[in-house]
Amino acid sequence: MAKITKDMIIADVLRMDRETAPIFMRHGLHCLGCPASSMESIADAAMVHGLSVDALIDDLNEFFAKKGE
Repeated sequence: MAKITKDMIIADVLRMDRETAPIFMRHGLHCLGCPASSMESIADAAMVHGLSVDALIDDLNEFFAKKGE
C-alpha cells in the first residue's frame, strides 16, 4: 500500500493513481495541471491555498488503503 506524506510532490501522487485527482479537487486544489503541481509538495500547496494538509493526507491515505483491500 502506498503511504502518502506531506512532503510528496502532487504530480507524483497523481502518477501513482490518477483517481486521486478528485480528492485533491475536493480539498480545494483545482489546478492539478499547472506547472507548480510538478514541483510543489502537498504541504506547500496546502499552505499557499490555506487548506488543511492533514485532512488531505488522511483522505489520500484512506483512498490507497481501500484500493489495497
